[in-house]
Amino acid sequence: MAHNGTTFKLNTGAQIPAIGFGTWQDKEAQEPAVTMALKAGYRHIDTARIYGTEPAVGNAIKKSDVPREELFITTKLWNNSHHPDDVEKALDASLKDLGVEYIDLYLMHWPSPFARGDDMFPKDSDGKTKTGDSDFVDTYKAMEKCLKSGKTKAIGVSNFSKAELERLIKETSVVPAVHQIELHPYLQQKSFTEFHKQKGIHIVQYSPFGNQNEIYDSGKNMGKLMDDPVLVEIGKKHGKSGAQVALAWGIAKGHSVIPKSKTESRIKSNLEGDFKLPQEDVEKITSIDKKMRFNDPSGNFGWNFFKDLDGKKN
Repeated sequence: MAHNGTTFKLNTGAQIPAIGFGTWQDKEAQEPAVTMALKAGYRHIDTARIYGTEPAVGNAIKKSDVPREELFITTKLWNNSHHPDDVEKALDASLKDLGVEYIDLYLMHWPSPFARGDDMFPKDSDGKTKTGDSDFVDTYKAMEKCLKSGKTKAIGVSNFSKAELERLIKETSVVPAVHQIELHPYLQQKSFTEFHKQKGIHIVQYSPFGNQNEIYDSGKNMGKLMDDPVLVEIGKKHGKSGAQVALAWGIAKGHSVIPKSKTESRIKSNLEGDFKLPQEDVEKITSIDKKMRFNDPSGNFGWNFFKDLDGKKN
């Protein structure tokens, strides 16, 4: 039986589970991890072309007894396929690897185009990322066609700035169903999240535990978000961990959260982050916002990300 958890309604009318299972990193560990997650009751699985985990996710789904219509599957278009002629082909490749007829949500992973071709990280002779010239508005219009064909039930974006999102809404005909962004108690982005509410765009929070991830350099010299005394204190009151409180905070804000883990005990305990956090606790957490962004590949991707948002590094 599926985890009977909180769901949110997208602007398409579909329901998205509040807690999803993230599959970024550790390619080899993903099939057993997704298998454990489905067994534990997760029904929202988040992957992406660049993660290289679509085949593992597909295998785990195939081996599970979970009917396709019970699942909410998200994948993402990578930067080397932004040219409008490449978008549907990229989605077809994802569908094939996932072994499904359709996905529930297709996201543009970043607004920044790379050069066209099979190379995920095309480089020039100086070793710099070779950027492409596709405009994300045109990329998104090609994604709208995938919606019409039924290959995806919803489309959206990830890692857009406010100005980029405003321009996208103005120049295209489908308001994104979802914007997936880095969001956690150390990067709360209050006015930006309000903007999404006004537009009817659902937020999915990635890195819901902030600097928990070992690849985030900027978080190395500070304590882990999940050990923050405010989160731990609130957790004690509810018989929960600081990590579970961080997830419940996102859900209390009306967002979905996609923690990732390889260990069975954590996979299960993350699911228990779906509990109702009282308003007074949600307000207490407001005080720990550090406006700290851990994921900003601007230098590497040849694009200035997040320039009008909190936590932008210089």
